[in-house]
Amino acid sequence: MTTMTEASVREFKMPDVGEGLTEAEILKWYVQPGDKVTDGQVVCEVETAKAAVELPIPYDGVVRELHFPEGTTVDVGTSIIAVDVSGGAAPVPAPAEPQPAEQPAAEPKPEGRKPVLVGYGVAESSTKRRPRKSSETVAAEADRAAQAIQAELNGHGAAAVAARRPLAKPPVRKLAKDLGVDLATVTPTGPDGIITREDVHAAVAAPTAPEVPATVAPAAVAPAAPVAPAPVVTYDGARETRVPVKGVRKATAQAMVGSAFTAPHVTEFVTVDVTRTMKLVEELKQDREMQGLRVNPLLLIAKALLVAIKRNPDVNASWDEANQEIVLKHYVNLGIAAATPRGLIVPNIKDAHAKTLPQLAQALGELVSTAREGKTSPAAMQGGTVTITNVGVFGVDTGTPILNPGESAILAVGAIKLQPWVHKGKVKPRQVTTLALSFDHRLVDGELGSKVLADVAAILEQPKRLITWA
Repeated sequence: MTTMTEASVREFKMPDVGEGLTEAEILKWYVQPGDKVTDGQVVCEVETAKAAVELPIPYDGVVRELHFPEGTTVDVGTSIIAVDVSGGAAPVPAPAEPQPAEQPAAEPKPEGRKPVLVGYGVAESSTKRRPRKSSETVAAEADRAAQAIQAELNGHGAAAVAARRPLAKPPVRKLAKDLGVDLATVTPTGPDGIITREDVHAAVAAPTAPEVPATVAPAAVAPAAPVAPAPVVTYDGARETRVPVKGVRKATAQAMVGSAFTAPHVTEFVTVDVTRTMKLVEELKQDREMQGLRVNPLLLIAKALLVAIKRNPDVNASWDEANQEIVLKHYVNLGIAAATPRGLIVPNIKDAHAKTLPQLAQALGELVSTAREGKTSPAAMQGGTVTITNVGVFGVDTGTPILNPGESAILAVGAIKLQPWVHKGKVKPRQVTTLALSFDHRLVDGELGSKVLADVAAILEQPKRLITWA
């Protein structure tokens, strides 16, 4: 028993910090058992399939127990931390009282606090000690138990072994569930018969025995010659590293597969002289209205895409599969693909079409810095309509980007390099880049997609069109 009552302990459950998410991984605990916490204090950081989020505790008290260690994936609705809200100190286990070797049957004691198992309610148990059995009774029961065990081993030993619950830690059980592996069929290699992650992967890699067709009677099957067991496929831990796919990376992988095999992608390319745009970027850096803001080529590329969408509004749409409708959007939530240590995320700038150039620069700066810090909220990644991915920062010329799910188009921007270019009838070194536009061919036909890409290229070649076309 402990020095506090169970009624004073509050269990804080893993909340759904996104939209319909079912699980989250505990990245870091900021408190330990015995620490005092106050309402609104951040106690841990978790990673969902969308972003890393800090969780505040909703009451005052003293931390009693952390139910899961860092790195554990926990289902939404599962209690992750217990807090004593009575205002007392952290619980201290009371020393056990020594029991005499022999004790007669105890008298019934007054009913006191009943132990509670979280999720199971109050345990009903008797407070009376059972009378001691005689030596003859004990011997007889032991003899009967031995006979039953022997009979079980002789007739159904394999079934008895199979019925034993396999030993595995929660992360390993979840891995087996995700991979569709029955832990009862896995050979454990860990200490004390514990199943490890490697054991689960080995079970997945091991070939399964072919099933005998149901139409063939067992008696008609000829006995097969002994076959050496197939070697268990494992990996060399010294030369390979296995990284669990979870959180943002897992969600990105699922989303990209869904997008690639749902929306019919078309990608078009154009190479353009952006020398004038690069000069305008340098001029804007010196402009007083842009002081303190992030001014770079991406800013003008984003503005060029917004102008192109304004000139070709039908490109800004989504496909409603359930109702078989095209949903035209009269706003632009501009997504910017950002590579972070936890994977690729695509936050978007809400109502980017209505922002001035300084406002767009400020929004881009905040988006990038928040993503680098890993603080992007799930809401910031919802509701995007079109996206820009800047592969040029990695020195890549271009690519064929995959649509962000639910969006109609994505523009890839390649590296801007000095290249020989025919300018005013002469070959000169000019700043050149290649743009690639992928679009959903259910929504955007070749003509519309070509017009959008051509407009973006024309603006970057002659940035004064930002004024004349806007």
